[in-house]
Amino acid sequence: MSSTFQLHPRLQQDCITLGHFQLCRLLLMNDSQYPWFILVPQVANISEIYQLSKSERSQLGEESSNFAKMLAESFKADKMNIAAIGNIVPQLHIHHIVRYQNDIAWPAPVWGKFAAVPYTDEQLLNTVSRVQNWLKTYSAVGFDGIPIVLN
Repeated sequence: MSSTFQLHPRLQQDCITLGHFQLCRLLLMNDSQYPWFILVPQVANISEIYQLSKSERSQLGEESSNFAKMLAESFKADKMNIAAIGNIVPQLHIHHIVRYQNDIAWPAPVWGKFAAVPYTDEQLLNTVSRVQNWLKTYSAVGFDGIPIVLN
């Protein structure tokens, strides 16, 4: 992890920081229409996956895959949308969006479809609790040996 890493201001504005894994910061997009999480590798000045070291790419793959599996199971997803687009926010970040056939944007991508609807306190607590509860079932250090620190 880089000591000069700073989260992009747009991600700070649009998301709620939940914690971090060994490599990635875990964010929740403040849009209650979808369970929408973002992993941000905590490495300074990168915009593409290939800019990570080989070990960082491997770590990113493990964190992303395991987290996607957890989301799919915990939120009973019809489909997981995982993408690293970065056209607006150049900092490397990977979206993990739980999709349902009855969500408002289905089957189209969620980007730019509808204005965000921020979480209520109750919705936020419920969403965060689901993630925390799932992680606790795997072990005190996280899932598949990947530590997580929750805020």
